[in-house]
Amino acid sequence: MIETILKKIGLSEKEIAVYLTCLQLGPAPVRKIGERAGINRGTTYDILKSLQELGLISYYHKDKHQYFIAEDPVTLHDALEQKQQALEKTKSEIDAILPELRSLYDKAATKPVVKYYESERGVKTILKDVISSCRQGSKHYYVFSSSTIRPYLYSAYRNFTLDRIKAGVRVQTISIGPGGETKGLDERKWLNKEQGSPTYTLIYENKVAMISVNINKNQIGVIIEDKNIFATQKMLFEFIWKKV
Repeated sequence: MIETILKKIGLSEKEIAVYLTCLQLGPAPVRKIGERAGINRGTTYDILKSLQELGLISYYHKDKHQYFIAEDPVTLHDALEQKQQALEKTKSEIDAILPELRSLYDKAATKPVVKYYESERGVKTILKDVISSCRQGSKHYYVFSSSTIRPYLYSAYRNFTLDRIKAGVRVQTISIGPGGETKGLDERKWLNKEQGSPTYTLIYENKVAMISVNINKNQIGVIIEDKNIFATQKMLFEFIWKKV
């Protein structure tokens, strides 16, 4: 309990060990404090200096020896206030450099970002990203649905359709291969009903996700984040949608 609270004000495990040892021992030299805390002498001395800067420890000299002693625990309030002041200063410094950081971020955003995923967990991450991105954006996305891959999606995220509907996200689907049905907030057309394609494609919020399986039937997927690639895929989808 005590250690947990002391960690919250920013003390490390070793700082906590030394501080509590000082509270228990009263005035003591570095060697004795280190032995009781289970920390070597050099590290103990550095920690004591750090605790001294926080106002938790003080020292005095006696018979040519240096003794360290813990201050009244009420000084923890002062230590916390120091931490808060330091955080406020850091926040102001971050605010000052945000324009420059944003400029760097915007430059990086001009380059496509590709994220690779494996296994059911990876596919579920992709599908969750579809819902969360669309919920915050247009609430609408587009799918080239493959009957070959569709079962792998639902095994990875069985409540996907239900969660999509709850989020108020609409979908237009062009099915490739047999099967597929509308379940709410969706429209579906078929490119063919004979054979599925090897990839399931989702087009949403400046992203294109593609899900497939490898030769071992393990699920794999990628998300490409790029507004131009998204725009091209959306254009192709809309063209095919009008034709089928």
